[in-house]
Amino acid sequence: MCFEWAESYFEFIRGNCLIYFLLVPLLIAISPKTPVFAAHEFTVYRMQHFDLHGTPHGCRNSILNMEARKIYTAPYTRRCVVARISEFTISQYQDLIQQNAGGLLILIPNNISSLPASEQQVIMQLEKHMLEEDVTIPVYLAYETNELLEMYNSMDSTPSSQKPRSAAEEIPSSITSSGYQLVVSGPPPKPLADRKLCGFGVEEQLPTVAIVAHYDAYGIAPALSYGSDSNGSGAVALLELARLLSRLYTNSRTHPRFNLLFFLSGGGKFNYQGTKKWIEDNIDSTDASLLTDSLYTLCLDSIGDEDKLYLHVSKPPKEGSPGDIFYKELQYAALQSEEPVNVSMVHKRINLADELLSWEHERFSIRRLPAFTISHLQSPKSLKKTTILDTRENVNVDKLARNVRVIAEALARHMYNISGETLKSGIFSEGLVIQKDYIRAWIDQLSSQPRSAQMFLTGSSKHPLILTMEQAMNRYLKDVKYSIFKPDKREPELMFYEPITTVMNAYRVKPAIFDLFLAAFIAAYLGIVYLFITNFHRLEKFMKSYSVSMKGKQN
Repeated sequence: MCFEWAESYFEFIRGNCLIYFLLVPLLIAISPKTPVFAAHEFTVYRMQHFDLHGTPHGCRNSILNMEARKIYTAPYTRRCVVARISEFTISQYQDLIQQNAGGLLILIPNNISSLPASEQQVIMQLEKHMLEEDVTIPVYLAYETNELLEMYNSMDSTPSSQKPRSAAEEIPSSITSSGYQLVVSGPPPKPLADRKLCGFGVEEQLPTVAIVAHYDAYGIAPALSYGSDSNGSGAVALLELARLLSRLYTNSRTHPRFNLLFFLSGGGKFNYQGTKKWIEDNIDSTDASLLTDSLYTLCLDSIGDEDKLYLHVSKPPKEGSPGDIFYKELQYAALQSEEPVNVSMVHKRINLADELLSWEHERFSIRRLPAFTISHLQSPKSLKKTTILDTRENVNVDKLARNVRVIAEALARHMYNISGETLKSGIFSEGLVIQKDYIRAWIDQLSSQPRSAQMFLTGSSKHPLILTMEQAMNRYLKDVKYSIFKPDKREPELMFYEPITTVMNAYRVKPAIFDLFLAAFIAAYLGIVYLFITNFHRLEKFMKSYSVSMKGKQN
């Protein structure tokens, strides 16, 4: 019976050897350990990409199809480096650029503002360094989802402190390891067709004080730039001042002999392009008396925190001038505030050799228009102005409301010619009070969506946020105008590029050396199978003769 079974077994092998000896082992060898995680698809946010005055900034490429590597795994050539932003440093960034890395994917936590202050400072310095010059590799950012963290943790890495291993030791680990191929497809970066900078204003024939703020934000990635403090707080302060001061104009007995002009501008983070175009159009037009005859322009920028306010000027105001009077009233109002706030002046001359202006008021000062900027930031080079870390948590509504009250008091005392030395109580009390709920609602609204200038390019229709701000200004102001400024197509000063956000695919793959090993294994396996098949008759003959001899012994 045993030998009859052997003959049946050989018949089975003869008809099915190719399937069971070739196909099944190969499928087992090349199949992933966890097929569920063999592919990922997730949203990524591309780094800034724009041209300012003909100078390129940000990353110039967007297409990616390379193997993923951790930051501590060298070499980086033709590899996409994946790093967590809390572990990524400037020196590491310089290393992967020098080693011609193929791409960079930075993972950021979902609540990035919860990081310790020391880590936030390092991240802001990294952002500043990366944005100072153009980058030839595609750079993307993504939130740390569970799938991305699992992918990141599953990548093989070699810490820099580990001793380098020999080639013989490296080959087995390369064969058994698995990696990821990161792919971003689509057309190369192209200029955005509709580049428009929007603003609002109101005008009348009276001595004029202009109140200005830009509403856009800036960070390493446009789609991650929320700018709650810089300059969401400035835009909110302007809207609250418009609401509060409009109450004084509704009654003829309280109507001051001043005109207030409110201007919300776009492109503020790109050298204040919206403000520049607005100034040029107003000064060069026949109705230029409103702006050219203004007493001064007050710019609001980052006033949502701290207990200090700085009045930044390009030229200190002369004694007794409207600017000097306002500054003194601002100090008086700060001293009489229920919550302490210190006001001081910072003088900085305009350096026309710099590519970027320091403050928005410098746009007016260049045209010999008196102007200054109020901010809680002492230096224009503060990293807090250009970071994705500037989120809702960075704005203190109580301090923002206090700062708005101090500014409103100073403006009202100047308009009514009431010195702070003689007025011991505030003008804005009882029925004229700051509405914190109104401020909080606007800060929440502006902080709920990214506000980089690229995000407002919506074609012919108005962006919903711009439409909302226009409606708010129409409610409290008259003669509100919506202006769109388009750059010169022949020599544009500002050029944006897309895509801003896209989809990245991650495929689980074996390294290239595995393909070589697999090819050798398949060749050897096929050779063995070939020898087995071509010599199968000899094995069958041997087994039959052995079977006959065994039967003879049994008989």
